[in-house]
Amino acid sequence: MRQTLKSPVHSEIVIKKSRFIGCVQPVSGRSQAQSIVAELWQQHPQARHVCWALMAGGESAAVDDGEPAGTAGRPMLEVLRHQHLEGVLATVVRYFGGVKLGAGGLVRAYTDTVAQALLHAEKIELQAVVTLAFAVDYAQEGLVRRLLEQRQASLLETTHGARVRMQASVRESEAAALQQAINDATQGSVQWLEL
Repeated sequence: MRQTLKSPVHSEIVIKKSRFIGCVQPVSGRSQAQSIVAELWQQHPQARHVCWALMAGGESAAVDDGEPAGTAGRPMLEVLRHQHLEGVLATVVRYFGGVKLGAGGLVRAYTDTVAQALLHAEKIELQAVVTLAFAVDYAQEGLVRRLLEQRQASLLETTHGARVRMQASVRESEAAALQQAINDATQGSVQWLEL
């Protein structure tokens, strides 16, 4: 079962005078992750490295940012993968303390920084969501809106034309029941549309 994080969580460790400032947080994808990393560089201009790992389906990434290849980004990504996380960005800002840690030391430092943050992170189960598109008569709009609210579906778009066209997102596990409820409430007059 895939999970994501409810909110950002920070950690900090110091190893041989090098300071590692970590954060794990939910993100929507690569572009949001890259803007967060750019923001970290602005907040920490004296830092030597800002390494990061993104677990986000086809947009996943592991960036060593000048550390020896495979000693930062990849180990951080493995921690996220091992925890079955999705839509999560792990970042570690490193202030170099003057003592080289070696490849094994770097892997441990980056892994531990991310793992420490995850110890305190609240995880939430990812729910698959589907979007339904349909058209109803004007007289049925209020009834359908109440149904969507009762079934915890999100109304995404409403267009008023000859009929009221609506798009709603709902958990995949609830989609069939919601469709049946709308069919029943409209006495079968709902028109299901392709997206």
